[in-house]
Amino acid sequence: MLDTGSKVGALISRAIGEHPVRLAFWGSVLLSLIAVLGTATVARDAALYIDVAQQITEHGPKVAWQNFDWPWFSFLLAGTHIVLRLPLELSAYLWCSVFLAGTCALMVDCVRQRSPDSARWACLVVLAMPAVNIFRNDIIREFGFWFFCTLALWLALRWQARGGWLRAALIHMAIAAAVLFRLEALLLLLALGLWQLPNLLSSTRRKQFWQFILLPVLGGAVVLASGAFSVARVSVYLNMLNPHKVFASFELLSGQFSRSLISKYSQDEAGRIVFFGILATMLISFVKLMGPFAVPFVLRSNWSVLRTYWRDYRPFAWAALLYVVVLVLFFLKEQFMNTRYLSFLNLLFVPVLASVLAVFVRHYPRWGKALVALGFLVMLSNVISTSPGKTHYIEAGHWVAANIEPSAPAYFEDGRISYYAGRGYVLNNLTREDAMSAGRAGEFRYFLIDAREDEPWLGSWLAEHKQRVLAHFANRKGATVLVIGE
Repeated sequence: MLDTGSKVGALISRAIGEHPVRLAFWGSVLLSLIAVLGTATVARDAALYIDVAQQITEHGPKVAWQNFDWPWFSFLLAGTHIVLRLPLELSAYLWCSVFLAGTCALMVDCVRQRSPDSARWACLVVLAMPAVNIFRNDIIREFGFWFFCTLALWLALRWQARGGWLRAALIHMAIAAAVLFRLEALLLLLALGLWQLPNLLSSTRRKQFWQFILLPVLGGAVVLASGAFSVARVSVYLNMLNPHKVFASFELLSGQFSRSLISKYSQDEAGRIVFFGILATMLISFVKLMGPFAVPFVLRSNWSVLRTYWRDYRPFAWAALLYVVVLVLFFLKEQFMNTRYLSFLNLLFVPVLASVLAVFVRHYPRWGKALVALGFLVMLSNVISTSPGKTHYIEAGHWVAANIEPSAPAYFEDGRISYYAGRGYVLNNLTREDAMSAGRAGEFRYFLIDAREDEPWLGSWLAEHKQRVLAHFANRKGATVLVIGE
């Protein structure tokens, strides 16, 4: 059986090659190319980032803060467009592909440094795990956040082995770059600080502790003096960490849940149900985003890899624990959980998944072959979509550009229609029901909504407001955009 397991490992070695880090990078680039070529429209967030970048190129950097409170990714896109003259959308896809490819390569190299035999399995995991690969056709800030956070951890492992003030400074530079994409990157400072804290008690390693801690202390003093904490997004995050705000959010959520229960005994337990329900929801999503690589954890004997993770990858472990806290706070504040936000936790778990996959294949070679084959199938399914694209948004946008004067007030249920109409991305504060209500319908001359012409409510609304359907656009699945006007 072990001999068969070795054969499976040899097969993977031949498939992945002797350079798993390089393959992780170029394999990621290829997968991103496949995913992007099959994409018809950009997502809502992507339209926002590109629109802000366009406004930066036309009106200067100050306009960015009027439309988005953390526009650094848009600054990157605008700068790339200005320097290289590449279209903004193409620039965005290129940066996202490079960031994700770099993340994959760095993660595999982290595993190669600490667990050389698991490096090829890490390559398979990062290229197939749904947590990060389902977003390959998207334009999101998380790619930059993942890359610079992984770079910081990679630099931390090298600095632990070699030391040095410059290497310590590079770690903080990587964290600072990650913060420009998502403020959550600051948790790495605390995670790495906790990792280094025992060195303060060691006379031989105390210098390394000060190498790491000095720059954040000086940087924090500069930030305090500059008043950066007054920035809107920073203030939001600080409020989220405020214990009074946390307990208030928890009490609000518990109260809402309690009022939905019938039994008084259940109402009394609402707080516990909510708290453990949040953890259970996160755990289920976390396991789901592992894809087939969650299978080896069915065997409890494989859980021993968690001890190895804590021993050899402690910076990752501390970051994962703190990120769970961040996710819980986010859930309490916003009362929902986004898959994109959770994916970073799965990324931090890659060394565990690589190690447990290696153990599983070694002990259960036949099942290991099936699991590896399933991993390759998932890798392809992440980037090849058979569902119809949202081409009706593009067609509707082009119709608006050709037939509606730019000054005419129009309600766009999906801001991407406005984006493809050349009007920029519109952030709607109104729902369709609010915009088409009796009190607000007069504010707009046109309505572009996701609806079908035969919906009962629409006929009566059109008759009441003396409006008609001017055009409709549908994709292959039948999803329809209606253009309504006089």
